[in-house]
Amino acid sequence: MTVTTTNQQLTDLSADAIVLGIHSDAPLSGPAEEFNRASGDLLARLIESKEVTGKKCDTATLLAPPGIKSRLVLVVGLGPKETFDRGVAFRSASAAAKTLAGKERGRVGFFLANDWPAEMVEAAVCGSVVGCVGQDLYRSKKNRFPIGEIVWGGIDPKAASRGEILGDAVNLTRRLVNEPPSEMYPESFAAEATTVAAAAGLSIEIWDQARLEKERCGSLLAVARGSSRPPRLVILKYGGDPANSAPLALVGKGVTFDSGGLSIKPTDGMKTMKCDMAGAATVLGAMQGIARLKLPVNVLGLCGLVENMLSGNSYKLGDVLRARSGKTIEVLNTDAEGRLVLADVLDVALQHQPAKIIDLATLTGACIVALGNDVAGLMTNNQSWADAVKSAGDATGEPLWQLPMFAEFGEQIRSEVADIKNVGDGRWGGAITAAKFLEEFVAGKPWVHLDIAGPAFLESSKPWLDAGGSGFGVRTLVEIARSSQC
Repeated sequence: MTVTTTNQQLTDLSADAIVLGIHSDAPLSGPAEEFNRASGDLLARLIESKEVTGKKCDTATLLAPPGIKSRLVLVVGLGPKETFDRGVAFRSASAAAKTLAGKERGRVGFFLANDWPAEMVEAAVCGSVVGCVGQDLYRSKKNRFPIGEIVWGGIDPKAASRGEILGDAVNLTRRLVNEPPSEMYPESFAAEATTVAAAAGLSIEIWDQARLEKERCGSLLAVARGSSRPPRLVILKYGGDPANSAPLALVGKGVTFDSGGLSIKPTDGMKTMKCDMAGAATVLGAMQGIARLKLPVNVLGLCGLVENMLSGNSYKLGDVLRARSGKTIEVLNTDAEGRLVLADVLDVALQHQPAKIIDLATLTGACIVALGNDVAGLMTNNQSWADAVKSAGDATGEPLWQLPMFAEFGEQIRSEVADIKNVGDGRWGGAITAAKFLEEFVAGKPWVHLDIAGPAFLESSKPWLDAGGSGFGVRTLVEIARSSQC
Protein backbone atom coordinates (compact mmCIF):
# COMPACT_ATOMS: atom_id res chain seq x y z
CA MET A 1 0.00 0.00 0.00
CA THR A 2 1.41 3.36 -1.06
CA VAL A 3 0.12 6.93 -0.87
CA THR A 4 0.65 9.27 -3.81
CA THR A 5 -0.72 12.65 -4.86
CA THR A 6 -2.07 14.00 -8.14
CA ASN A 7 -3.08 17.32 -9.64
CA GLN A 8 -5.43 15.63 -12.10
CA GLN A 9 -9.10 16.50 -12.04
CA LEU A 10 -11.27 13.79 -10.53
CA THR A 11 -12.96 13.28 -13.91
CA ASP A 12 -9.61 12.39 -15.49
CA LEU A 13 -8.23 9.96 -12.90
CA SER A 14 -8.32 6.32 -13.96
CA ALA A 15 -8.92 4.28 -10.80
CA ASP A 16 -11.07 1.50 -9.39
CA ALA A 17 -12.96 4.13 -7.40
CA ILE A 18 -12.88 7.76 -6.36
CA VAL A 19 -13.99 9.10 -2.98
CA LEU A 20 -15.89 12.36 -2.48
CA GLY A 21 -16.94 14.01 0.79
CA ILE A 22 -20.06 16.07 1.51
CA HIS A 23 -21.31 17.87 4.60
CA SER A 24 -24.79 17.23 5.93
CA ASP A 25 -25.70 20.90 6.15
CA ALA A 26 -23.77 22.76 3.46
CA PRO A 27 -24.03 23.26 -0.31
CA LEU A 28 -21.83 21.13 -2.51
CA SER A 29 -18.39 22.60 -3.03
CA GLY A 30 -14.94 21.68 -4.30
CA PRO A 31 -14.55 18.18 -5.77
CA ALA A 32 -18.12 17.20 -4.88
CA GLU A 33 -19.47 20.18 -6.81
CA GLU A 34 -17.14 19.36 -9.70
CA PHE A 35 -18.46 15.80 -9.80
CA ASN A 36 -22.04 17.02 -9.60
CA ARG A 37 -21.54 19.26 -12.65
CA ALA A 38 -19.81 16.49 -14.60
CA SER A 39 -22.62 14.04 -13.78
CA GLY A 40 -25.51 16.32 -14.73
CA ASP A 41 -26.59 17.10 -11.15
CA LEU A 42 -26.67 13.41 -10.15
CA LEU A 43 -25.28 14.04 -6.67
CA ALA A 44 -27.67 16.93 -6.01
CA ARG A 45 -30.62 14.75 -7.00
CA LEU A 46 -29.45 11.94 -4.69
CA ILE A 47 -29.14 14.40 -1.82
CA GLU A 48 -32.58 15.83 -2.54
CA SER A 49 -34.10 12.33 -2.46
CA LYS A 50 -32.17 11.60 0.76
CA GLU A 51 -30.36 8.66 -0.81
CA VAL A 52 -27.15 10.47 0.19
CA THR A 53 -27.21 12.35 3.49
CA GLY A 54 -23.75 13.61 4.38
CA LYS A 55 -24.18 12.11 7.85
CA LYS A 56 -20.84 11.56 9.52
CA CYS A 57 -19.11 8.42 8.14
CA ASP A 58 -22.15 7.33 6.09
CA THR A 59 -21.10 5.95 2.72
CA ALA A 60 -22.93 5.49 -0.57
CA THR A 61 -21.38 3.72 -3.57
CA LEU A 62 -22.43 4.72 -7.08
CA LEU A 63 -21.57 3.47 -10.55
CA ALA A 64 -19.59 6.25 -12.17
CA PRO A 65 -21.61 8.07 -14.84
CA PRO A 66 -20.27 8.80 -18.35
CA GLY A 67 -17.47 11.33 -18.30
CA ILE A 68 -15.82 9.86 -15.19
CA LYS A 69 -12.85 7.59 -15.91
CA SER A 70 -13.05 5.72 -12.61
CA ARG A 71 -15.47 2.80 -12.33
CA LEU A 72 -17.06 3.67 -9.00
CA VAL A 73 -17.75 6.76 -6.93
CA LEU A 74 -18.03 6.52 -3.15
CA VAL A 75 -19.59 9.45 -1.31
CA VAL A 76 -18.73 9.71 2.39
CA GLY A 77 -20.44 11.96 4.90
CA LEU A 78 -18.40 14.62 6.71
CA GLY A 79 -21.18 15.58 9.11
CA PRO A 80 -22.07 19.20 10.00
CA LYS A 81 -19.55 21.70 8.64
CA GLU A 82 -19.37 23.62 11.92
CA THR A 83 -18.20 20.56 13.89
CA PHE A 84 -15.84 19.18 11.24
CA ASP A 85 -12.38 18.63 12.71
CA ARG A 86 -9.36 16.34 12.50
CA GLY A 87 -11.14 13.53 14.29
CA VAL A 88 -13.98 13.59 11.77
CA ALA A 89 -11.52 13.87 8.86
CA PHE A 90 -9.73 10.75 10.11
CA ARG A 91 -12.89 8.75 10.64
CA SER A 92 -14.58 9.78 7.40
CA ALA A 93 -11.57 8.88 5.25
CA SER A 94 -11.15 5.67 7.24
CA ALA A 95 -14.84 4.77 6.73
CA ALA A 96 -14.48 5.26 2.98
CA ALA A 97 -11.33 3.14 2.83
CA LYS A 98 -12.92 0.41 4.97
CA THR A 99 -15.95 0.25 2.68
CA LEU A 100 -13.85 -0.03 -0.47
CA ALA A 101 -11.42 -2.52 1.10
CA GLY A 102 -14.12 -5.20 1.13
CA LYS A 103 -12.78 -6.09 -2.33
CA GLU A 104 -9.34 -5.93 -3.89
CA ARG A 105 -8.71 -2.48 -5.35
CA GLY A 106 -5.52 -1.57 -7.15
CA ARG A 107 -6.02 2.20 -7.12
CA VAL A 108 -8.42 4.53 -5.31
CA GLY A 109 -8.52 8.31 -5.61
CA PHE A 110 -9.50 10.46 -2.63
CA PHE A 111 -10.87 13.90 -3.47
CA LEU A 112 -11.90 15.14 -0.04
CA ALA A 113 -9.54 17.89 0.94
CA ASN A 114 -10.99 21.17 -0.30
CA ASP A 115 -8.60 23.84 1.03
CA TRP A 116 -8.19 21.95 4.29
CA PRO A 117 -5.31 22.94 6.60
CA ALA A 118 -2.30 20.63 6.63
CA GLU A 119 -3.25 19.02 9.97
CA MET A 120 -6.68 18.10 8.58
CA VAL A 121 -5.12 16.63 5.45
CA GLU A 122 -2.69 14.55 7.51
CA ALA A 123 -5.53 13.16 9.62
CA ALA A 124 -7.57 12.22 6.55
CA VAL A 125 -4.62 10.56 4.79
CA CYS A 126 -3.89 8.69 8.01
CA GLY A 127 -7.50 7.49 8.08
CA SER A 128 -7.33 6.27 4.49
CA VAL A 129 -4.29 4.16 5.37
CA VAL A 130 -5.83 2.76 8.56
CA GLY A 131 -9.37 2.02 7.41
CA CYS A 132 -8.48 -0.49 4.71
CA VAL A 133 -6.51 -2.74 7.10
CA GLY A 134 -8.40 -5.31 9.18
CA GLN A 135 -7.69 -7.79 11.95
CA ASP A 136 -7.80 -10.81 9.61
CA LEU A 137 -4.09 -11.64 9.98
CA TYR A 138 -4.63 -15.39 9.85
CA ARG A 139 -7.77 -15.76 7.71
CA SER A 140 -7.35 -17.72 4.47
CA LYS A 141 -10.18 -15.65 3.00
CA LYS A 142 -9.56 -12.02 3.92
CA ASN A 143 -12.22 -9.56 5.06
CA ARG A 144 -10.18 -6.49 4.16
CA PHE A 145 -7.82 -5.88 1.24
CA PRO A 146 -5.38 -3.00 1.69
CA ILE A 147 -5.66 -0.66 -1.29
CA GLY A 148 -2.66 -0.96 -3.59
CA GLU A 149 -2.31 2.77 -4.30
CA ILE A 150 -4.16 5.54 -2.47
CA VAL A 151 -4.08 8.66 -4.64
CA TRP A 152 -4.94 11.97 -2.97
CA GLY A 153 -6.01 14.75 -5.26
CA GLY A 154 -5.10 18.40 -4.82
CA ILE A 155 -3.08 18.19 -1.59
CA ASP A 156 0.49 18.99 -0.55
CA PRO A 157 2.68 15.89 -1.07
CA LYS A 158 4.48 16.64 2.21
CA ALA A 159 1.21 16.55 4.15
CA ALA A 160 0.35 13.29 2.40
CA SER A 161 3.69 11.81 3.42
CA ARG A 162 3.17 12.82 7.05
CA GLY A 163 -0.32 11.32 7.01
CA GLU A 164 1.03 8.06 5.60
CA ILE A 165 3.66 7.93 8.36
CA LEU A 166 0.94 8.39 11.00
CA GLY A 167 -1.20 5.71 9.38
CA ASP A 168 1.70 3.26 9.32
CA ALA A 169 2.35 3.94 13.02
CA VAL A 170 -1.29 3.31 13.95
CA ASN A 171 -1.36 0.13 11.87
CA LEU A 172 1.83 -1.13 13.53
CA THR A 173 0.18 -0.82 16.92
CA ARG A 174 -3.01 -2.47 15.65
CA ARG A 175 -1.10 -5.40 14.17
CA LEU A 176 0.86 -6.05 17.35
CA VAL A 177 -2.34 -6.01 19.42
CA ASN A 178 -4.13 -8.30 16.96
CA GLU A 179 -1.41 -10.94 16.96
CA PRO A 180 -2.36 -14.04 18.98
CA PRO A 181 -0.53 -14.52 22.29
CA SER A 182 1.21 -17.61 20.90
CA GLU A 183 2.97 -15.26 18.48
CA MET A 184 3.21 -12.05 20.52
CA TYR A 185 5.02 -12.62 23.82
CA PRO A 186 7.81 -10.70 25.57
CA GLU A 187 10.67 -12.02 23.46
CA SER A 188 8.85 -11.68 20.13
CA PHE A 189 7.64 -8.16 20.99
CA ALA A 190 11.23 -7.21 21.78
CA ALA A 191 12.30 -8.66 18.42
CA GLU A 192 9.61 -6.58 16.67
CA ALA A 193 10.83 -3.50 18.52
CA THR A 194 14.38 -4.21 17.34
CA THR A 195 13.21 -4.34 13.73
CA VAL A 196 11.19 -1.14 14.11
CA ALA A 197 14.09 0.65 15.77
CA ALA A 198 16.52 -0.28 12.99
CA ALA A 199 14.12 0.90 10.28
CA ALA A 200 13.15 4.16 12.01
CA GLY A 201 16.56 5.17 13.34
CA LEU A 202 15.83 4.63 17.02
CA SER A 203 18.38 3.41 19.52
CA ILE A 204 17.23 0.40 21.52
CA GLU A 205 18.27 -1.41 24.66
CA ILE A 206 16.64 -4.65 25.82
CA TRP A 207 16.86 -5.93 29.36
CA ASP A 208 16.53 -9.69 29.64
CA GLN A 209 15.64 -11.57 32.80
CA ALA A 210 19.20 -11.53 34.12
CA ARG A 211 19.44 -7.76 33.68
CA LEU A 212 16.01 -7.25 35.26
CA GLU A 213 17.16 -9.29 38.25
CA LYS A 214 20.41 -7.30 38.45
CA GLU A 215 18.36 -4.08 38.35
CA ARG A 216 16.17 -5.36 41.24
CA CYS A 217 12.90 -5.15 39.27
CA GLY A 218 11.16 -7.33 41.83
CA SER A 219 7.65 -6.13 41.10
CA LEU A 220 7.76 -6.82 37.35
CA LEU A 221 9.61 -10.11 37.84
CA ALA A 222 6.99 -11.37 40.28
CA VAL A 223 4.25 -11.05 37.66
CA ALA A 224 6.41 -12.91 35.14
CA ARG A 225 7.20 -15.82 37.48
CA GLY A 226 4.22 -17.97 36.50
CA SER A 227 5.06 -18.04 32.79
CA SER A 228 7.52 -20.10 30.80
CA ARG A 229 8.09 -16.99 28.67
CA PRO A 230 10.78 -14.80 30.23
CA PRO A 231 10.10 -11.04 30.65
CA ARG A 232 11.73 -8.21 28.78
CA LEU A 233 12.10 -4.47 29.16
CA VAL A 234 12.48 -2.50 25.91
CA ILE A 235 14.03 0.97 26.11
CA LEU A 236 13.82 3.06 22.93
CA LYS A 237 15.48 6.45 22.49
CA TYR A 238 14.88 9.15 19.91
CA GLY A 239 17.10 12.22 19.92
CA GLY A 240 15.58 14.87 17.69
CA ASP A 241 16.57 17.90 19.75
CA PRO A 242 20.19 18.91 19.19
CA ALA A 243 20.03 21.02 22.36
CA ASN A 244 19.79 17.71 24.24
CA SER A 245 16.82 18.78 26.34
CA ALA A 246 15.31 16.43 28.92
CA PRO A 247 13.21 13.77 27.16
CA LEU A 248 9.53 13.10 27.21
CA ALA A 249 9.09 9.58 28.64
CA LEU A 250 6.39 7.29 27.23
CA VAL A 251 5.79 4.17 29.31
CA GLY A 252 3.64 1.26 28.15
CA LYS A 253 2.17 -1.76 29.90
CA GLY A 254 3.02 -4.87 27.90
CA VAL A 255 1.23 -7.85 29.46
CA THR A 256 1.18 -10.00 26.33
CA PHE A 257 -1.44 -12.28 27.86
CA ASP A 258 -3.28 -11.88 31.14
CA SER A 259 -4.85 -14.98 32.63
CA GLY A 260 -5.27 -13.17 35.94
CA GLY A 261 -2.70 -15.42 37.57
CA LEU A 262 -3.96 -17.20 40.68
CA SER A 263 -6.83 -14.67 40.75
CA ILE A 264 -7.81 -16.32 37.50
CA LYS A 265 -10.19 -14.68 35.06
CA PRO A 266 -13.27 -16.52 33.75
CA THR A 267 -13.23 -17.61 30.11
CA ASP A 268 -15.10 -14.55 28.84
CA GLY A 269 -12.71 -12.30 30.73
CA MET A 270 -9.70 -13.91 29.02
CA LYS A 271 -10.93 -13.86 25.42
CA THR A 272 -9.42 -10.51 24.53
CA MET A 273 -6.49 -10.53 26.93
CA LYS A 274 -4.01 -10.64 24.08
CA CYS A 275 -4.76 -6.89 24.00
CA ASP A 276 -3.32 -6.31 27.46
CA MET A 277 -0.07 -5.22 25.82
CA ALA A 278 -1.77 -2.37 23.96
CA GLY A 279 -0.01 0.26 26.07
CA ALA A 280 3.40 -1.05 25.01
CA ALA A 281 2.24 -1.41 21.39
CA THR A 282 1.02 2.20 21.44
CA VAL A 283 4.38 3.41 22.71
CA LEU A 284 6.21 1.48 19.97
CA GLY A 285 3.88 2.80 17.26
CA ALA A 286 4.26 6.37 18.51
CA MET A 287 8.05 6.08 18.68
CA GLN A 288 8.13 4.87 15.07
CA GLY A 289 5.93 7.79 13.99
CA ILE A 290 7.93 10.38 15.93
CA ALA A 291 11.23 9.14 14.50
CA ARG A 292 9.99 8.92 10.90
CA LEU A 293 8.52 12.43 11.16
CA LYS A 294 11.91 13.63 12.44
CA LEU A 295 10.32 15.75 15.16
CA PRO A 296 12.68 18.15 17.01
CA VAL A 297 12.23 16.60 20.44
CA ASN A 298 13.88 13.98 22.62
CA VAL A 299 11.65 11.04 23.50
CA LEU A 300 12.18 7.93 25.59
CA GLY A 301 9.91 4.90 25.09
CA LEU A 302 9.77 2.08 27.63
CA CYS A 303 7.79 -1.15 27.28
CA GLY A 304 7.50 -3.54 30.24
CA LEU A 305 6.78 -7.00 28.82
CA VAL A 306 5.49 -10.02 30.74
CA GLU A 307 2.95 -12.84 30.59
CA ASN A 308 0.69 -13.23 33.65
CA MET A 309 0.19 -16.98 33.84
CA LEU A 310 -0.38 -19.77 36.35
CA SER A 311 2.15 -22.32 37.53
CA GLY A 312 3.65 -23.64 40.73
CA ASN A 313 5.93 -20.64 40.65
CA SER A 314 3.20 -18.00 40.29
CA TYR A 315 3.24 -15.08 42.67
CA LYS A 316 0.61 -15.40 45.36
CA LEU A 317 -1.93 -13.40 47.28
CA GLY A 318 -0.24 -12.27 50.46
CA ASP A 319 3.19 -12.02 48.87
CA VAL A 320 5.19 -8.88 49.60
CA LEU A 321 7.23 -7.62 46.67
CA ARG A 322 10.11 -5.17 46.71
CA ALA A 323 9.97 -2.85 43.71
CA ARG A 324 13.05 -1.38 42.04
CA SER A 325 12.48 1.88 43.91
CA GLY A 326 12.72 0.03 47.22
CA LYS A 327 9.01 0.40 48.01
CA THR A 328 7.32 -2.77 49.30
CA ILE A 329 3.99 -3.97 47.90
CA GLU A 330 1.48 -6.37 49.41
CA VAL A 331 -0.24 -8.46 46.74
CA LEU A 332 -3.97 -8.90 47.33
CA ASN A 333 -5.01 -9.61 43.74
CA THR A 334 -2.75 -11.16 41.11
CA ASP A 335 -5.09 -9.84 38.40
CA ALA A 336 -4.04 -6.30 39.35
CA GLU A 337 -0.71 -7.02 37.70
CA GLY A 338 -0.29 -4.19 35.19
CA ARG A 339 0.42 -1.64 37.90
CA LEU A 340 3.11 -3.95 39.32
CA VAL A 341 4.83 -4.06 35.94
CA LEU A 342 4.58 -0.30 35.49
CA ALA A 343 5.92 0.37 38.99
CA ASP A 344 9.36 -0.85 37.97
CA VAL A 345 9.25 0.57 34.43
CA LEU A 346 8.37 4.03 35.76
CA ASP A 347 11.35 3.82 38.09
CA VAL A 348 13.63 2.96 35.16
CA ALA A 349 12.22 5.96 33.29
CA LEU A 350 13.16 8.24 36.20
CA GLN A 351 16.84 7.34 35.92
CA HIS A 352 16.84 9.01 32.48
CA GLN A 353 15.77 12.33 34.05
CA PRO A 354 12.68 12.90 31.88
CA ALA A 355 11.01 16.29 31.79
CA LYS A 356 7.55 14.71 31.83
CA ILE A 357 6.00 11.24 31.77
CA ILE A 358 2.97 9.64 30.16
CA ASP A 359 2.08 6.03 30.84
CA LEU A 360 -0.50 4.07 28.88
CA ALA A 361 -2.14 0.87 30.03
CA THR A 362 -5.19 -1.29 29.57
CA LEU A 363 -5.26 -1.14 33.33
CA THR A 364 -8.75 -1.48 34.78
CA GLY A 365 -12.23 -2.64 33.92
CA ALA A 366 -13.36 0.04 36.36
CA CYS A 367 -12.37 2.71 33.83
CA ILE A 368 -14.68 1.11 31.25
CA VAL A 369 -17.49 1.09 33.81
CA ALA A 370 -16.89 4.80 34.42
CA LEU A 371 -16.31 6.04 30.87
CA GLY A 372 -17.49 3.35 28.45
CA ASN A 373 -15.59 1.74 25.61
CA ASP A 374 -14.69 4.81 23.56
CA VAL A 375 -13.06 7.15 26.09
CA ALA A 376 -9.74 6.78 27.91
CA GLY A 377 -9.35 7.85 31.51
CA LEU A 378 -6.77 10.51 32.31
CA MET A 379 -5.25 10.89 35.77
CA THR A 380 -2.40 13.13 36.83
CA ASN A 381 -0.29 14.80 39.48
CA ASN A 382 0.13 17.96 37.39
CA GLN A 383 -2.85 19.85 35.99
CA SER A 384 -1.04 21.85 33.32
CA TRP A 385 0.49 18.65 31.93
CA ALA A 386 -2.92 16.96 32.01
CA ASP A 387 -4.44 19.91 30.13
CA ALA A 388 -1.77 19.63 27.42
CA VAL A 389 -2.32 15.88 26.99
CA LYS A 390 -6.10 16.26 26.90
CA SER A 391 -5.77 19.04 24.35
CA ALA A 392 -3.74 16.72 22.12
CA GLY A 393 -6.39 14.03 22.43
CA ASP A 394 -9.14 16.52 21.59
CA ALA A 395 -7.21 17.74 18.55
CA THR A 396 -6.74 14.25 17.11
CA GLY A 397 -10.22 12.99 17.93
CA GLU A 398 -9.05 10.52 20.59
CA PRO A 399 -11.26 11.42 23.57
CA LEU A 400 -9.76 11.57 27.07
CA TRP A 401 -11.61 12.35 30.28
CA GLN A 402 -9.98 13.37 33.52
CA LEU A 403 -10.78 11.52 36.74
CA PRO A 404 -10.02 12.99 40.17
CA MET A 405 -6.92 12.07 42.14
CA PHE A 406 -8.03 13.08 45.64
CA ALA A 407 -5.67 12.15 48.48
CA GLU A 408 -8.39 9.98 50.05
CA PHE A 409 -8.03 7.49 47.20
CA GLY A 410 -4.35 7.12 48.09
CA GLU A 411 -5.25 6.12 51.63
CA GLN A 412 -7.05 3.09 50.22
CA ILE A 413 -3.80 1.51 49.03
CA ARG A 414 -1.96 1.76 52.36
CA SER A 415 -0.99 -1.67 53.70
CA GLU A 416 -0.58 -2.93 57.25
CA VAL A 417 2.27 -5.26 56.30
CA ALA A 418 4.02 -3.34 53.50
CA ASP A 419 4.29 0.23 52.23
CA ILE A 420 1.34 -0.15 49.87
CA LYS A 421 -0.99 -2.81 48.50
CA ASN A 422 -1.86 -3.43 44.87
CA VAL A 423 -5.64 -2.86 45.17
CA GLY A 424 -7.87 -0.40 46.98
CA ASP A 425 -10.64 -1.09 49.48
CA GLY A 426 -13.19 -2.92 47.39
CA ARG A 427 -14.18 -2.31 43.78
CA TRP A 428 -15.23 1.34 44.01
CA GLY A 429 -13.03 3.91 42.28
CA GLY A 430 -10.77 1.14 40.99
CA ALA A 431 -9.36 3.15 38.08
CA ILE A 432 -8.35 5.94 40.47
CA THR A 433 -6.83 3.75 43.17
CA ALA A 434 -4.77 2.07 40.42
CA ALA A 435 -3.54 5.49 39.33
CA LYS A 436 -2.74 6.44 42.93
CA PHE A 437 -0.64 3.28 43.09
CA LEU A 438 1.32 4.36 40.01
CA GLU A 439 1.76 7.86 41.41
CA GLU A 440 3.88 6.30 44.15
CA PHE A 441 6.56 5.57 41.53
CA VAL A 442 6.95 8.86 39.63
CA ALA A 443 8.82 10.81 42.33
CA GLY A 444 6.78 13.96 41.76
CA LYS A 445 7.68 14.34 38.06
CA PRO A 446 4.88 15.80 35.93
CA TRP A 447 3.00 12.64 35.00
CA VAL A 448 -0.17 11.60 33.21
CA HIS A 449 -1.66 8.12 33.35
CA LEU A 450 -3.94 7.08 30.47
CA ASP A 451 -6.15 4.08 31.16
CA ILE A 452 -6.96 2.90 27.63
CA ALA A 453 -8.77 -0.31 28.63
CA GLY A 454 -11.91 0.73 26.73
CA PRO A 455 -10.81 2.21 23.40
CA ALA A 456 -7.62 0.16 22.78
CA PHE A 457 -9.56 -2.88 21.53
CA LEU A 458 -12.85 -2.83 19.62
CA GLU A 459 -14.92 -5.91 20.34
CA SER A 460 -17.20 -5.06 17.41
CA SER A 461 -16.63 -3.21 14.16
CA LYS A 462 -17.14 0.55 13.80
CA PRO A 463 -18.16 2.25 10.55
CA TRP A 464 -14.58 3.49 10.20
CA LEU A 465 -12.60 0.58 11.64
CA ASP A 466 -12.63 -3.18 11.90
CA ALA A 467 -12.92 -4.86 15.28
CA GLY A 468 -9.70 -5.63 17.15
CA GLY A 469 -6.80 -3.37 17.98
CA SER A 470 -7.65 0.28 17.33
CA GLY A 471 -4.27 1.99 17.67
CA PHE A 472 -5.89 4.46 20.07
CA GLY A 473 -3.36 6.86 21.57
CA VAL A 474 -0.70 6.76 18.85
CA ARG A 475 -1.87 9.98 17.21
CA THR A 476 -2.26 11.70 20.59
CA LEU A 477 1.31 10.85 21.61
CA VAL A 478 2.69 12.06 18.28
CA GLU A 479 0.65 15.26 18.63
CA ILE A 480 2.16 15.89 22.07
CA ALA A 481 5.67 15.34 20.72
CA ARG A 482 4.96 17.77 17.87
CA SER A 483 3.84 20.50 20.21
CA SER A 484 6.00 22.62 22.49
CA GLN A 485 4.19 21.21 25.51
CA CYS A 486 6.70 18.45 26.16
